[in-house]
Amino acid sequence: MKNAVAIYHVAFEDAGTLGPVLAERGIGLTYLQAGRDDLSPALDADLVLILGGPISVYEFERYPFLTDELKLIEAVVKKGTPVVGICLGAQALAAVLAARVYPGAEKELGWDQLTLTEEGKASPLGVLEGLHILNWHGDTFDLPSGAARLASTTITPNQAFAYGPNVLALQFHVELPKEDMERWLIGHTLELANSNVDLGEMRATTARYAPATNEASRTLFNDWLDRLPRS
Repeated sequence: MKNAVAIYHVAFEDAGTLGPVLAERGIGLTYLQAGRDDLSPALDADLVLILGGPISVYEFERYPFLTDELKLIEAVVKKGTPVVGICLGAQALAAVLAARVYPGAEKELGWDQLTLTEEGKASPLGVLEGLHILNWHGDTFDLPSGAARLASTTITPNQAFAYGPNVLALQFHVELPKEDMERWLIGHTLELANSNVDLGEMRATTARYAPATNEASRTLFNDWLDRLPRS
């Protein structure tokens, strides 16, 4: 594995803790911006990351580029390229695997513990057991046919799934470095204000929980990469 492509939707939601993991393995990482860049280089990548963002994968009239983005993601999955989808990226993976994506009963904003399934405990996500992870989403999705549910929370039954060994979808954020939270508080200011989120509490819980989760995320990603089938 030599090169990875990350498809991003807003600049401050980047690969985070996954970036250094790839660098340590000698894997180059190229960023492509959805809605602006030609995403076709992802078809030739050894690994594709689909990152988060504040839009919904079903908003085709508002964001027409989503049609082409989902077609490309579907092609990448069908090709068998390893793919990690985070938040919006997880929803995009669910959509191209023919699962319904829709608004959740309520937004999930803040740090919470996961409940791992037995498959989740045996997967790279097992390292997250007992830790708090960051949720930042309003949409959710049904579990795609043929996928293995890995984790849930009280609000969101489908927090993570695996589709074969090459596709990992994470509704939550383990990739956000503690020191980057302020970028999110600025970038998502309207959503946070409209949701009456206490920024002081968000800063405090991030300082409390992010260091252990950041470290676990690197273990998670390394483990997942190590388990990929050898070509």
